[in-house]
Amino acid sequence: MEGKRADEIAVNRALWAVVNERFTGPAAEGLWSRPELVWGLFEVPERRLGVLGEVDGLDVLELACGTAYCSAWLTRSGASVVAVDLSEEQLRTARGLQRRTGPTFPLVQADADHVPLAAASFDLVVSEHGSAAWCDPERWLAEAARVLRPGGRLVFLTNSLLSALCVPEDEGVATASLHRGQRTAYHIRWPGGGAEFHPSHGDWIRLLRGFGFSVEALHELYAPPDAPDHPYYEIVSTAWASQWPAEELWVARLTAAAAIRNG
Repeated sequence: MEGKRADEIAVNRALWAVVNERFTGPAAEGLWSRPELVWGLFEVPERRLGVLGEVDGLDVLELACGTAYCSAWLTRSGASVVAVDLSEEQLRTARGLQRRTGPTFPLVQADADHVPLAAASFDLVVSEHGSAAWCDPERWLAEAARVLRPGGRLVFLTNSLLSALCVPEDEGVATASLHRGQRTAYHIRWPGGGAEFHPSHGDWIRLLRGFGFSVEALHELYAPPDAPDHPYYEIVSTAWASQWPAEELWVARLTAAAAIRNG
């Protein structure tokens, strides 16, 4: 199992080296310069969802940060942020954006399964379309629980379970039909490269509770009817995502007892 997972991580790293080419120009700078945080493919404003609350003065860890636009917004909002990602190419783009636009904050190359940071160091762990889909939930949730302080929060965005069920076996855009079973969706190896995890809602609740989290909210994100299709993430169309949720935004809190145990 360890060898298989190591192979999947290598495949994912190679895939994100290619995907990073889409983030090196105006698209990346546009995300970094946004005055407010938005969530997901269809840019649902944080002010509408209110999942983060007041972040000024908080110690925040972003897992699987990509080009770290979420960390940039958090830093501008007064948080002390550390951003972690597996891809050197994505982090290189983030460093360039720090030099050109600011702000600056620590960037660490590491897998969310093994975070090289001290236990009980953060008030908030955020993952915006990163660790939840690409990392083994048994491992990255354990790390999130370890680095959080008692009462700390975990906020993560991932593809909806329904979208994972409705994307054809050979990849492409989600349809109105189911193309795989719910159990199969837990761990998918796509033919075009990349290994993903899409637990069911029951699995997410079981996993979160197992690592000492209490679930506070689950927001299902839809596309506004007049939104354009996403320019490069083709997993869902606007027509599909205006009928069914394209993404899920989870909010959980670490109990004090679990924090003591994890530390």
